[in-house]
Amino acid sequence: MNTIKLKQERNTIKRSGNSSKNSKQKQGLFGFLRPTYHQSLQNAFFSRSKKPKNVIRKAKQNPKVPLVLLATFLLLAGATYTFYILQPQFEQLHFERLNSTGGLIFITISLSLFLFKGGFFLYNLFLYWQYKPVTSVSDDELPSCTVIVPAYNEGKLVWETLISIAASLYPEDKIQLIAIDDGSKDDTWHWMKKAKSQLGDRLAIYQQPKNKGKRHALYRGFNLGTGDVFVTIDSDSIVKPDTLRNLVSPFVTHEKCGAVAGNVQVLNNQKAIIPRMLNVSFVLSFEFIRSAQGQLESVLCTPGALAAYRREAVMTCLPEWINQTFMGQPSDIGEDRAMTNMILKQGYHVMFQRNAVVLTNVPENYTSLYKMYIRWERSNVRENIMMSKFVFTPFREGSKLGARLLFVNQWLKVLMAYPFTLLMFVFIATQPLLFVSSTLFSILLFSSFSVFFYAVRYKLSESIWAYSYSILYTFGLFWITPYAIATAGKRGWLTRELPVNGNTVAYDKNLSTKAA
Repeated sequence: MNTIKLKQERNTIKRSGNSSKNSKQKQGLFGFLRPTYHQSLQNAFFSRSKKPKNVIRKAKQNPKVPLVLLATFLLLAGATYTFYILQPQFEQLHFERLNSTGGLIFITISLSLFLFKGGFFLYNLFLYWQYKPVTSVSDDELPSCTVIVPAYNEGKLVWETLISIAASLYPEDKIQLIAIDDGSKDDTWHWMKKAKSQLGDRLAIYQQPKNKGKRHALYRGFNLGTGDVFVTIDSDSIVKPDTLRNLVSPFVTHEKCGAVAGNVQVLNNQKAIIPRMLNVSFVLSFEFIRSAQGQLESVLCTPGALAAYRREAVMTCLPEWINQTFMGQPSDIGEDRAMTNMILKQGYHVMFQRNAVVLTNVPENYTSLYKMYIRWERSNVRENIMMSKFVFTPFREGSKLGARLLFVNQWLKVLMAYPFTLLMFVFIATQPLLFVSSTLFSILLFSSFSVFFYAVRYKLSESIWAYSYSILYTFGLFWITPYAIATAGKRGWLTRELPVNGNTVAYDKNLSTKAA
């Protein structure tokens, strides 16, 4: 690569800064990568067409989109009207509760939870306004960095992930890029070798002899890594050119920083209805909730899609992490939350970088979605138990109140799962019309913040999906948390099976397990 030319291009991009969002959008997802590419890599991306098939681009309008949005509006409008005309029945129900011991207990608990949640929301809002991401440090200050990409049955996406990482605005001599095929049964290894042929010594690829799980693939990467900072990136994710440097800069500016969470956005948000919903949900989850947690330097989970860890912090807890068990069984899920907990326990701070963006694939159908949520909730139950063992101890210097409030809020969701589910079924059985109308009206009220937040930061027309997502979650996914609690000891990733499509290539058992 022409080093002088590359430096000139980097300087041009640094001077231009965040110029025009619209011009970047017109270029397509990989448009922001083009200035940093060597010509051969650029040709590899755009040889088939100007825009790769697996990349977000302007697509034909899905006929279901207007129907779902119309149904959402009709449901909420109908619920609002019904809620209004049923006020006498609601008042009668409220009066009956006030005049019974059980009703008074219910009202007291509900009001207490509402006040706590309302106060917690205002606290998060205050923290969000206070939050500012760390500005990228200079090339000379950037630490050496090992980027680990574990992959299982990702096919061509792993190639796109690796090429996007290679296009990062990060000194080449400070990046060690490692990709590990965790015993895939498709053509993932083929695409890793293709990336290797293009990137040469900049990329090292390894293959596990059999599928052992993401945790074991990362463990191998941690042991192979030589960087001062470890960065983990999922193999179905694309990073922007400035993502890596923004992600690791807090390690330079904050000596107590042990881990950093990246800002995860949806890559396939134009391909199906569910990704559109999750696109809005992710923005609230990361850019609002994790910004607040980041202000406290107590982010509870560094996401698998993009996270960075201080080397010393990882190596200290690595034996415990790889041998972690729950109810006597090896833990094969929640490796990101577990690592975050173990780093917090050491006294380190965990931060969030809103300016370190990664775009990742999310489920496109209901079955894949609920399986992903079950895995997340099981991990949440397990790691809440682990966190309870140290969060009320002097686990780090300075204020610990924020971390403890976050922990209590996490536990409230778990503890109230069964009581609320039981009460919901009682309400449905006794007052079905009141239940439906009040629930939908509540969705209209409480989801409006998500709509407003997304509309301000991104796009008004897409923000409406927050309502649709809330309806889906309330009526179609309410059972996830109770089920996850009851099955917290179960193992299994649930969503790592081989996709069924015409492009799948048979697994070659003769492929080498050594580094390429």
